[in-house]
Amino acid sequence: MPTGTHRKPRLLHVSDLAYPARGRRYCDEDLHLSARLREDFDVALCHPLDAAALMDAFDAVLVRNTGPVLHYQEAYDAFRARALADGVRVYNPLTGRADMAGKQYLLDLTAEGLPVIPTVDRLDDLAALPDTDLYAVKPKAGADSIGLRFVPREALPPLATGANLIQPRIDFRYEVSFTYIDDAFQYALYAPDPDRRWELVPYEPTAADLAFADRFIAWNTLSHGIQRVDACRTQDGDLLLVELEDLNPYLSLDRVDTPVRDAFVTALTSSLRDFLDA
Repeated sequence: MPTGTHRKPRLLHVSDLAYPARGRRYCDEDLHLSARLREDFDVALCHPLDAAALMDAFDAVLVRNTGPVLHYQEAYDAFRARALADGVRVYNPLTGRADMAGKQYLLDLTAEGLPVIPTVDRLDDLAALPDTDLYAVKPKAGADSIGLRFVPREALPPLATGANLIQPRIDFRYEVSFTYIDDAFQYALYAPDPDRRWELVPYEPTAADLAFADRFIAWNTLSHGIQRVDACRTQDGDLLLVELEDLNPYLSLDRVDTPVRDAFVTALTSSLRDFLDA
């Protein structure tokens, strides 16, 4: 942003307010967030399909609850290519190595020996997975559980095309999510009932929990941005990465106390200002 000006930075807040997210209300979260950010920025809300046409008039584009981009992949690819070519400031920056770039990172993390649900994409590599009665199969380009299915081993051959990820079905105690801004932990939430993923309550992480989540934040090397580390707690008590969301993580701000929510907005505002000044 140019120096010497006293106007507020202009922020294009991208959200699909009408997306029917299961167990979440995108519109409530983004309307609240845009109202809070308006204290420090001139904010305009737009649909993801309109972002490319509008972004040149703003100092930065804030990508929030836009829904799975596979529903408008061509338009998203065009937005991304133009933003990179024109040097548009997009938050999160378009250099993420996790969900922003597809699901290949789960294969990469498995190969690196990090604590992730073991993942392969070929039948020849099944021996690298623990024995299980059922396998989770999901598209590499998937999101929001779209295309996810659980199948026995004999059903795998036609699905093991390289376009799908194959994982053992994990008998876990619960799922837990750690939300970060830049490299700073903000809050954690968990779903006590594994069958009700979005019925979340606050979670007090241990030092070991945070060391687990910090490891993936460091791996992603994003200088700025909001990230959510999703993990499952196995019956043995270990944490395994389920997903590293660095594109448009839902924040579940309605599930945290007001002081936590206020601290998050303060941290996000500071991060956005640093991002604009970088």
